[in-house]
Amino acid sequence: MTDDTVTHHQSTRGKPRVALVTCSRFPELYADDRLVLAPLAARDVTVEAAVWDDPRVDWSRYDLVVLRSPWDYAPRRDEFVAWARTVPTLVNPADVVEWNTDKRYLGELAAAGVPTVPTSWVAPGDTWVPPPPPGEYVVKPTVSAGSQDTGRYDAADPRHGELAAAHVHRLSAAGRVAMIQPYLDAVDTAGETALLFVAGPDGLTFSHAIRKGAMLDGPDLGVEGLFRPEDIRPRTATDAQLAVAARVLAEVPGGPQRLLYARVDLLPGPDGAPVLIELELTEPSLFLGYADGAPDRLAEAVLTHLARRT
Repeated sequence: MTDDTVTHHQSTRGKPRVALVTCSRFPELYADDRLVLAPLAARDVTVEAAVWDDPRVDWSRYDLVVLRSPWDYAPRRDEFVAWARTVPTLVNPADVVEWNTDKRYLGELAAAGVPTVPTSWVAPGDTWVPPPPPGEYVVKPTVSAGSQDTGRYDAADPRHGELAAAHVHRLSAAGRVAMIQPYLDAVDTAGETALLFVAGPDGLTFSHAIRKGAMLDGPDLGVEGLFRPEDIRPRTATDAQLAVAARVLAEVPGGPQRLLYARVDLLPGPDGAPVLIELELTEPSLFLGYADGAPDRLAEAVLTHLARRT
Protein backbone atom coordinates (compact mmCIF):
# COMPACT_ATOMS: atom_id res chain seq x y z
CA MET A 1 0.00 0.00 0.00
CA THR A 2 1.56 3.30 -1.04
CA ASP A 3 1.57 6.62 0.80
CA ASP A 4 -0.76 7.95 -1.89
CA THR A 5 -3.34 5.44 -0.70
CA VAL A 6 -3.32 7.13 2.69
CA THR A 7 -3.40 10.77 1.78
CA HIS A 8 -5.30 11.05 -1.48
CA HIS A 9 -8.88 10.23 -2.40
CA GLN A 10 -9.39 7.15 -4.52
CA SER A 11 -12.16 5.99 -6.78
CA THR A 12 -14.42 4.50 -4.11
CA ARG A 13 -17.76 3.82 -5.73
CA GLY A 14 -19.44 1.27 -3.49
CA LYS A 15 -16.64 1.29 -0.96
CA PRO A 16 -16.95 2.73 2.55
CA ARG A 17 -14.61 5.64 3.19
CA VAL A 18 -12.91 5.98 6.58
CA ALA A 19 -10.76 8.81 7.90
CA LEU A 20 -8.08 8.14 10.51
CA VAL A 21 -7.69 11.39 12.43
CA THR A 22 -4.19 12.59 13.18
CA CYS A 23 -2.32 15.85 13.81
CA SER A 24 -0.02 17.95 11.64
CA ARG A 25 3.04 16.42 13.33
CA PHE A 26 2.08 13.01 11.87
CA PRO A 27 0.15 13.81 8.67
CA GLU A 28 0.86 10.32 7.29
CA LEU A 29 -0.24 8.72 10.60
CA TYR A 30 1.92 7.48 13.45
CA ALA A 31 3.80 4.31 12.57
CA ASP A 32 1.74 2.01 14.80
CA ASP A 33 -1.54 3.24 13.30
CA ARG A 34 -0.31 2.53 9.79
CA LEU A 35 -0.46 -1.18 10.62
CA VAL A 36 -4.25 -1.12 10.20
CA LEU A 37 -4.11 0.26 6.64
CA ALA A 38 -3.50 -3.04 4.86
CA PRO A 39 -6.16 -4.95 6.86
CA LEU A 40 -8.71 -2.25 6.04
CA ALA A 41 -7.76 -2.26 2.35
CA ALA A 42 -8.09 -6.06 2.34
CA ARG A 43 -11.65 -5.57 3.61
CA ASP A 44 -12.43 -3.21 0.72
CA VAL A 45 -12.40 -0.08 2.88
CA THR A 46 -10.91 3.13 1.54
CA VAL A 47 -8.90 4.71 4.33
CA GLU A 48 -7.27 8.15 4.45
CA ALA A 49 -5.29 10.12 7.00
CA ALA A 50 -6.82 13.48 7.91
CA VAL A 51 -5.49 16.19 10.22
CA TRP A 52 -8.20 17.23 12.67
CA ASP A 53 -7.68 21.00 12.40
CA ASP A 54 -7.08 21.12 8.63
CA PRO A 55 -9.85 23.40 7.29
CA ARG A 56 -9.60 21.78 3.86
CA VAL A 57 -10.97 18.45 5.08
CA ASP A 58 -14.62 17.77 4.32
CA TRP A 59 -15.57 15.40 7.14
CA SER A 60 -18.99 14.77 5.64
CA ARG A 61 -17.33 12.72 2.87
CA TYR A 62 -16.49 9.92 5.30
CA ASP A 63 -18.69 7.07 6.41
CA LEU A 64 -16.65 6.83 9.62
CA VAL A 65 -14.14 9.19 11.22
CA VAL A 66 -11.80 7.41 13.63
CA LEU A 67 -9.76 9.33 16.19
CA ARG A 68 -6.20 8.07 16.23
CA SER A 69 -3.32 10.48 16.92
CA PRO A 70 -4.56 14.10 17.34
CA TRP A 71 -1.93 14.46 20.06
CA ASP A 72 -1.60 18.24 19.84
CA TYR A 73 -5.12 18.90 21.14
CA ALA A 74 -4.33 19.48 24.83
CA PRO A 75 -3.47 23.21 24.64
CA ARG A 76 -6.61 23.70 22.52
CA ARG A 77 -8.94 21.26 24.18
CA ASP A 78 -12.05 23.47 23.85
CA GLU A 79 -11.38 23.90 20.14
CA PHE A 80 -10.85 20.16 19.76
CA VAL A 81 -14.09 19.28 21.55
CA ALA A 82 -15.98 21.86 19.48
CA TRP A 83 -14.56 20.28 16.31
CA ALA A 84 -15.53 16.80 17.50
CA ARG A 85 -19.14 17.92 17.90
CA THR A 86 -19.26 18.84 14.20
CA VAL A 87 -18.41 15.28 13.06
CA PRO A 88 -21.48 13.06 13.45
CA THR A 89 -19.66 9.91 12.30
CA LEU A 90 -16.84 10.35 14.84
CA VAL A 91 -15.67 7.43 16.94
CA ASN A 92 -15.25 7.52 19.71
CA PRO A 93 -18.21 9.96 19.84
CA ALA A 94 -17.89 13.62 20.76
CA ASP A 95 -19.61 13.43 24.15
CA VAL A 96 -17.21 10.69 25.19
CA VAL A 97 -14.31 12.80 23.93
CA GLU A 98 -15.48 15.76 26.02
CA TRP A 99 -15.79 13.58 29.14
CA ASN A 100 -12.54 11.71 28.63
CA THR A 101 -10.24 14.63 27.78
CA ASP A 102 -10.55 16.04 31.31
CA LYS A 103 -9.09 13.61 33.84
CA ARG A 104 -11.58 14.69 36.47
CA TYR A 105 -13.55 11.73 35.14
CA LEU A 106 -11.37 9.72 37.55
CA GLY A 107 -13.28 11.30 40.41
CA GLU A 108 -16.57 10.14 38.89
CA LEU A 109 -15.24 6.61 38.46
CA ALA A 110 -13.93 6.54 42.03
CA ALA A 111 -17.33 7.71 43.31
CA ALA A 112 -18.91 4.85 41.34
CA GLY A 113 -16.74 2.36 43.21
CA VAL A 114 -14.06 1.78 40.59
CA PRO A 115 -10.64 1.20 42.21
CA THR A 116 -8.54 4.19 41.12
CA VAL A 117 -5.31 5.89 42.15
CA PRO A 118 -6.30 8.36 44.93
CA THR A 119 -6.42 11.83 43.40
CA SER A 120 -6.86 15.37 44.70
CA TRP A 121 -7.60 18.41 42.57
CA VAL A 122 -6.26 21.96 42.68
CA ALA A 123 -8.31 24.49 40.74
CA PRO A 124 -6.91 27.91 39.73
CA GLY A 125 -6.87 30.14 42.82
CA ASP A 126 -6.87 27.23 45.29
CA THR A 127 -4.21 27.10 47.98
CA TRP A 128 -2.05 23.99 47.83
CA VAL A 129 0.61 22.70 50.20
CA PRO A 130 2.91 19.81 49.21
CA PRO A 131 2.11 16.60 51.09
CA PRO A 132 4.31 15.64 54.05
CA PRO A 133 6.86 12.81 53.89
CA PRO A 134 7.32 9.97 53.41
CA GLY A 135 6.60 8.97 49.84
CA GLU A 136 6.56 10.41 46.36
CA TYR A 137 3.76 12.03 44.44
CA VAL A 138 2.86 13.12 40.90
CA VAL A 139 1.63 16.51 39.74
CA LYS A 140 -0.04 16.88 36.34
CA PRO A 141 -2.84 18.82 34.66
CA THR A 142 -6.28 17.36 34.19
CA VAL A 143 -6.04 18.07 30.46
CA SER A 144 -2.87 16.65 28.93
CA ALA A 145 -1.55 14.00 26.58
CA GLY A 146 1.70 12.08 26.34
CA SER A 147 2.68 12.82 29.97
CA GLN A 148 3.21 16.47 29.11
CA ASP A 149 3.48 18.88 32.07
CA THR A 150 3.81 15.93 34.46
CA GLY A 151 6.36 15.60 37.25
CA ARG A 152 7.37 13.22 40.03
CA TYR A 153 8.32 14.65 43.41
CA ASP A 154 9.85 13.32 46.65
CA ALA A 155 7.92 14.53 49.70
CA ALA A 156 11.09 14.28 51.82
CA ASP A 157 13.07 16.67 49.60
CA PRO A 158 12.41 20.37 50.40
CA ARG A 159 13.67 21.39 46.97
CA HIS A 160 11.15 19.04 45.37
CA GLY A 161 8.44 20.70 47.46
CA GLU A 162 9.42 24.06 46.01
CA LEU A 163 9.46 22.69 42.48
CA ALA A 164 6.09 21.00 42.96
CA ALA A 165 4.55 24.21 44.30
CA ALA A 166 5.96 26.09 41.31
CA HIS A 167 4.54 23.39 39.02
CA VAL A 168 1.05 23.75 40.51
CA HIS A 169 1.32 27.54 40.37
CA ARG A 170 2.35 27.36 36.71
CA LEU A 171 -0.73 25.28 35.88
CA SER A 172 -3.02 27.53 37.92
CA ALA A 173 -1.66 30.68 36.30
CA ALA A 174 -2.53 29.18 32.93
CA GLY A 175 -6.09 28.53 34.09
CA ARG A 176 -5.54 24.77 34.32
CA VAL A 177 -6.64 22.37 37.04
CA ALA A 178 -3.84 20.36 38.63
CA MET A 179 -4.18 16.84 39.96
CA ILE A 180 -2.05 15.25 42.68
CA GLN A 181 -1.60 11.50 43.00
CA PRO A 182 0.67 9.29 45.07
CA TYR A 183 3.50 7.76 43.06
CA LEU A 184 2.92 4.01 43.17
CA ASP A 185 6.27 2.23 43.48
CA ALA A 186 4.99 -0.77 41.53
CA VAL A 187 5.42 1.20 38.31
CA ASP A 188 9.21 0.85 38.79
CA THR A 189 9.00 -2.95 39.05
CA ALA A 190 5.81 -4.35 37.55
CA GLY A 191 5.17 -1.35 35.29
CA GLU A 192 1.79 -0.25 34.00
CA THR A 193 -0.50 -2.68 32.25
CA ALA A 194 -2.52 -1.32 29.34
CA LEU A 195 -5.50 -3.46 28.34
CA LEU A 196 -6.74 -2.86 24.79
CA PHE A 197 -10.36 -3.44 23.78
CA VAL A 198 -12.01 -3.09 20.37
CA ALA A 199 -15.60 -3.23 19.18
CA GLY A 200 -17.15 -6.57 18.36
CA PRO A 201 -20.68 -7.67 17.41
CA ASP A 202 -21.73 -7.77 21.08
CA GLY A 203 -19.79 -4.78 22.40
CA LEU A 204 -16.18 -4.27 23.37
CA THR A 205 -13.97 -7.34 23.32
CA PHE A 206 -10.49 -7.75 24.75
CA SER A 207 -7.75 -7.60 22.12
CA HIS A 208 -4.37 -7.63 23.88
CA ALA A 209 -2.27 -6.15 26.65
CA ILE A 210 1.11 -4.48 26.92
CA ARG A 211 3.49 -3.47 29.69
CA LYS A 212 4.66 0.13 29.95
CA GLY A 213 7.80 0.91 31.93
CA ALA A 214 8.15 3.87 34.28
CA MET A 215 8.43 7.23 32.49
CA LEU A 216 8.65 9.80 35.29
CA ASP A 217 12.12 10.24 36.77
CA GLY A 218 11.77 13.57 38.53
CA PRO A 219 10.23 17.05 38.54
CA ASP A 220 8.63 18.46 35.42
CA LEU A 221 11.31 20.04 33.27
CA GLY A 222 9.38 19.96 30.02
CA VAL A 223 9.16 17.38 27.25
CA GLU A 224 10.53 17.68 23.74
CA GLY A 225 7.87 16.68 21.23
CA LEU A 226 4.32 15.55 21.90
CA PHE A 227 5.00 12.65 24.27
CA ARG A 228 7.62 10.98 26.44
CA PRO A 229 9.43 7.92 25.08
CA GLU A 230 7.94 4.66 26.36
CA ASP A 231 9.36 1.20 27.06
CA ILE A 232 6.67 -1.13 25.67
CA ARG A 233 6.53 -4.92 25.82
CA PRO A 234 3.77 -7.50 25.31
CA ARG A 235 2.01 -8.70 28.45
CA THR A 236 -0.56 -11.32 29.39
CA ALA A 237 -3.52 -9.82 31.22
CA THR A 238 -4.62 -11.41 34.50
CA ASP A 239 -8.19 -12.23 35.47
CA ALA A 240 -8.01 -9.54 38.17
CA GLN A 241 -6.96 -6.91 35.65
CA LEU A 242 -9.70 -7.89 33.22
CA ALA A 243 -12.27 -7.74 36.02
CA VAL A 244 -11.24 -4.19 36.97
CA ALA A 245 -11.28 -3.16 33.30
CA ALA A 246 -14.84 -4.48 32.98
CA ARG A 247 -15.89 -2.36 35.98
CA VAL A 248 -14.23 0.69 34.44
CA LEU A 249 -15.82 0.27 31.03
CA ALA A 250 -19.27 -0.30 32.51
CA GLU A 251 -19.17 3.31 33.79
CA VAL A 252 -18.48 4.97 30.43
CA PRO A 253 -21.22 7.56 29.77
CA GLY A 254 -23.74 6.16 27.32
CA GLY A 255 -22.31 2.66 27.68
CA PRO A 256 -19.22 0.95 26.24
CA GLN A 257 -21.15 -0.44 23.27
CA ARG A 258 -20.77 2.94 21.51
CA LEU A 259 -16.97 2.76 21.57
CA LEU A 260 -14.71 1.64 18.74
CA TYR A 261 -11.79 1.09 21.12
CA ALA A 262 -10.76 1.61 24.72
CA ARG A 263 -7.51 1.40 26.63
CA VAL A 264 -7.56 0.77 30.36
CA ASP A 265 -4.26 1.58 32.12
CA LEU A 266 -3.74 -0.17 35.44
CA LEU A 267 -1.11 -0.30 38.17
CA PRO A 268 -0.77 -2.57 41.20
CA GLY A 269 -1.93 -0.64 44.26
CA PRO A 270 -0.25 -0.83 47.68
CA ASP A 271 -1.93 -4.20 48.31
CA GLY A 272 -1.03 -5.51 44.86
CA ALA A 273 -4.59 -5.32 43.50
CA PRO A 274 -4.97 -3.45 40.19
CA VAL A 275 -6.16 0.14 40.27
CA LEU A 276 -7.03 2.45 37.40
CA ILE A 277 -4.49 5.11 36.54
CA GLU A 278 -6.14 6.26 33.31
CA LEU A 279 -8.94 5.37 30.90
CA GLU A 280 -7.99 6.27 27.33
CA LEU A 281 -10.94 6.74 24.97
CA THR A 282 -9.84 9.66 22.80
CA GLU A 283 -6.43 9.20 21.20
CA PRO A 284 -4.65 6.27 22.82
CA SER A 285 -1.78 4.43 21.25
CA LEU A 286 -3.22 0.98 20.58
CA PHE A 287 0.16 -0.78 20.31
CA LEU A 288 -0.98 -2.78 17.29
CA GLY A 289 2.53 -4.01 16.63
CA TYR A 290 2.81 -5.84 19.94
CA ALA A 291 0.21 -8.58 19.46
CA ASP A 292 -0.47 -10.97 16.62
CA GLY A 293 -3.74 -10.16 14.89
CA ALA A 294 -4.26 -6.80 16.60
CA PRO A 295 -4.40 -4.79 13.33
CA ASP A 296 -6.98 -7.21 11.94
CA ARG A 297 -9.06 -6.99 15.10
CA LEU A 298 -9.11 -3.20 14.82
CA ALA A 299 -10.07 -3.45 11.14
CA GLU A 300 -12.96 -5.75 12.08
CA ALA A 301 -14.02 -3.23 14.74
CA VAL A 302 -14.17 -0.55 12.04
CA LEU A 303 -16.37 -2.84 9.92
CA THR A 304 -18.62 -3.38 12.95
CA HIS A 305 -19.17 0.36 13.31
CA LEU A 306 -19.65 0.84 9.58
CA ALA A 307 -22.35 -1.84 9.64
CA ARG A 308 -24.11 -0.10 12.53
CA ARG A 309 -24.25 3.14 10.53
CA THR A 310 -25.85 1.48 7.53
